[in-house]
Amino acid sequence: MEEAEEFSSEPIPSSASVFNKSLTEPLLPFSKASTDRQSLSRANSQIAIVGSKCTHVESLDYEMIENDVFKQDWRSRTRLQILQYILLKWTLTFLVGIIVGFTAFGINFAIENIAGYKFLKVNEYFQEDRIGLAFSILIVTNLVLSLFSATLVAFIGPAAAGSGVPEVKAYLNGMDAEDILSLKTLLVKVFGSIGSVSGGIYTGKEGPLVHSGSCIAAILGQGGSKRYRISWRWLRYFKNDRDRRDLITCGAAAGVAAAFRAPVGGVLFALEEVTSWWRCSLIWRAFFATALVSVVLQTSMAYCSDGGCGLFGSGGLIIYNIGDVSVNFRLAELLPVGILGVIGGIFGCMFTLINGRILRFYFALHTNNGPMIKILHVAIVSLISTALMIGLPWLGDCIECPTNIEETCPTTEKSGNFKRFRCPDGHYNDLASLIFDVNNEVVRNLFSVGTTNEFTYKTLFIYMVQSYGLALITYGTPVPSGLFLPIMITGASYGRITGMVMRSLSPGLSELDEGLYAVLGAASFLGGAMRMTVSICVILLELTNNLFLLPLTMLVLLISKSIGDLFNLSVFDQIIHLKGLPFLEEHADDYMKHLKAHDVCSSSLVTLDAVESVRKIVDTLQRTDHNAFPVIVKDEVTQQPIFHGLILRSHLLVLLRGRHFLASVPKDSASDATKSFKSVDFGKPGAGRGMSIRHIRLNPAELEMFLDLRPFTNTSPYTVVDTISLSKAYAVFRGLGLRHLCVIPKIQSGFPIAGILTRHDFIEEHILMKFPHLKRAKWTPLQVHLSAIRKVLDFRNLCKLS
Repeated sequence: MEEAEEFSSEPIPSSASVFNKSLTEPLLPFSKASTDRQSLSRANSQIAIVGSKCTHVESLDYEMIENDVFKQDWRSRTRLQILQYILLKWTLTFLVGIIVGFTAFGINFAIENIAGYKFLKVNEYFQEDRIGLAFSILIVTNLVLSLFSATLVAFIGPAAAGSGVPEVKAYLNGMDAEDILSLKTLLVKVFGSIGSVSGGIYTGKEGPLVHSGSCIAAILGQGGSKRYRISWRWLRYFKNDRDRRDLITCGAAAGVAAAFRAPVGGVLFALEEVTSWWRCSLIWRAFFATALVSVVLQTSMAYCSDGGCGLFGSGGLIIYNIGDVSVNFRLAELLPVGILGVIGGIFGCMFTLINGRILRFYFALHTNNGPMIKILHVAIVSLISTALMIGLPWLGDCIECPTNIEETCPTTEKSGNFKRFRCPDGHYNDLASLIFDVNNEVVRNLFSVGTTNEFTYKTLFIYMVQSYGLALITYGTPVPSGLFLPIMITGASYGRITGMVMRSLSPGLSELDEGLYAVLGAASFLGGAMRMTVSICVILLELTNNLFLLPLTMLVLLISKSIGDLFNLSVFDQIIHLKGLPFLEEHADDYMKHLKAHDVCSSSLVTLDAVESVRKIVDTLQRTDHNAFPVIVKDEVTQQPIFHGLILRSHLLVLLRGRHFLASVPKDSASDATKSFKSVDFGKPGAGRGMSIRHIRLNPAELEMFLDLRPFTNTSPYTVVDTISLSKAYAVFRGLGLRHLCVIPKIQSGFPIAGILTRHDFIEEHILMKFPHLKRAKWTPLQVHLSAIRKVLDFRNLCKLS
């Protein structure tokens, strides 16, 4: 959707355009077969898979454009306008926290009631020996709800598929793909996650809540829309990528806080996992947003505590208070805790490896076929999940109800630890207690303390294998799906097994409860798959409400993350690379130290004169997709070309639309062009891709006129010399959040600019395409670590010999 007339904005202008240079061929994530025919027409732009379709990828511009118009605007700003800008930032943050909180409440309310009534009916018919009807209800309701979610994704919002965390992480890294934070993506994410989770698909709503929070923040930060008559003047301040990035960061933190009711964990998650640039002042706003989310959720749950919200209650959110349960441990118990960390690291890297291969197949399947294949895919996954839900409880054991509990046994309500299934009176089926429940309650059951021998080894092993397998085949299904809960459940299963083994080997040795081992198991798998430490640690501590678990949780996370990093990327980073999103890692690869900046610069550099003809500007914009153009002036004495600065494509389009042309080239350097424009005229549009050269209609007489570009040129762009190593240029580019990095020759003997580095020039595929010999020289992370280990062993052997 194009919005040609949407250009009133804040004085930090940017543009929505493509990368600065044409590519000889697009970066395709897998093969030519994985690119649709429409995308092949854009052979000069970055292509990536978003929402199981190929889409155009753009860079975001966080740099402040310092031209004469911008400087004049800042000089003329009053204290009232500055105060208005500050109040607006906090107001929008306030709205983000409130809206995300109510969105999370609505999602939980819907899921708890839909899934709860479904399981109540199934349980009721089981007790009446109407097994066929019970299974029919389960199959039909799961299939209908899953197909509802799949239909929304396939036909309305393909970008809403998956958890959305990789897309949010890529956006905050500086890239933007179509529809990943749009209104339709938000709506599909909310209603689709309700359908997929309540429909029995093995997934969670935590990842979708992170994406939903980011979408809410992006929509609020768009600065209004003239198309929908909500473009108030005070909203103009946020029409730039820098402020939107900060607001979306607050939205992502609020989403985590809404998912786990962990405000501090939400802030740390945004800091550790999704953001690439962080400012200390942003901590206050992010914490303010997460605190508001917690207040909204707590108030909503208190309102529903009297049963006025159907089946929704305290179980609507994952929170488990272990209270004053002892977490004393002996030195000997550090061994099984360390083993849990090792298991989590191995399971995590195996999960990433296997799921990566499955995702490659899914992406190719969805891209090469129409939307109906997505619906068929979801139907198959739903039937598999429901078949396991029906068949596996028959493998469970009938266990006599314990007598020292306050809870009703067997459970007759929607949630609870003791489901009767087909057992006689006074008994419960431990495997059915895990399967016939929503994932939130499964976590609660596995984390429960004081429930020794509630589950058997066979039950926990079967459920762990089922959970691991379903998580593998479900993640990547074209529905909104989160990965946090399936990973937590799998880890809690083998964690509880470890606790039972410790109890059976030496009852007097183990001080930790089985439920606490389940918490540590969940932490180990989360650390091994997602490679996060601080944020996961704090989230789990906020869930369990017991700081005494801190040292053991830290130990488990450090071990599992270290082992996982030896072999492959985290599950979210892998998806970013599989989708072809041009993500810039924190550190440059080692081979970049052996390359210079001029080695990767594209030769298709297009420059403009300081006073340029309208015809050439129009022709340049039509022939190229460059986002910025170097402006060249001539020295008045030597007539040598001098690099004056950069001018953005969006600025040129605004100038052409304004039609403030000159009849001839001015003889002096004075220009009154700044009086005709304000910085708000150059802001980024709130929605759509902005104005295009197709929207400009000029008559032949206007084409023969001239434009003075000097007042609108950024005269202080970031520059490096052409002999700088590519690794140093990478550090400058990523550290400052740039879109363009100018390369100037070290020896000024010819043209004043050698090229422009953009995000694409630092992508591994582009570099290895130009220098294929680096493929043989570049070590994988595992080989690097193994080489270091060999050196240590050789040194020790040498010391022994000497």
